[in-house]
Amino acid sequence: MLSFISQPSFATGLALGGSLIIAIGAQNAFVLRQGLRREHVAAVVAVCALLDIVLMSAGVGGLGAAVGDHPRWLEAAALAGAVVLAAYGVAAFRRAARPQALQAAAAGQAQTWQRVVLQALGISLLNPHVYLDTVVLVGAIGARQPAEGQLPFLLGACTASVLWFTTLGFGARALSPLFARPVAWRVLDTVVGLTMWGIAASLAWGVWRR
Repeated sequence: MLSFISQPSFATGLALGGSLIIAIGAQNAFVLRQGLRREHVAAVVAVCALLDIVLMSAGVGGLGAAVGDHPRWLEAAALAGAVVLAAYGVAAFRRAARPQALQAAAAGQAQTWQRVVLQALGISLLNPHVYLDTVVLVGAIGARQPAEGQLPFLLGACTASVLWFTTLGFGARALSPLFARPVAWRVLDTVVGLTMWGIAASLAWGVWRR
């Protein structure tokens, strides 16, 4: 495991996964809400993280196999990923210019774990951006990694997802005052934007250098 973590591809996957997942949205608000309520938190965290792992694995494995014998396709996918990341970076800087607060009410009637899991699945799978981010974008950039770096990249992206949802769900009580402050999101979105632009630039540079 340590050999994977020490590889640059792991850091790239970790940075990309973290940048894509850390944004104000319905999924994060739901996880935060369940954390504040201390209601079936483990189930919610597991569902959200496992969905990311499955979708990102499908993206990296599927796109890697599909374009492995077609270098031009791989370059096109890398350039498309760079464009999307650059656009996401712009969106992050816009959010930083007008920061919001991530708030989730802790009140409400208790729910069964089955209902909570169904809600988590619906919020996650009915969002088209989930597939763009995990399957297409992570898959395209993962396929761009050298053969020996694809697994560390995937592990890095999956690690980011697991860490984020675990921290957000189980640390909700401690983190909610921070997430309720717009200035915290200004700083976070600025870092996210810079990270996305950095990865986009490295992808474009890699294609141009060829």
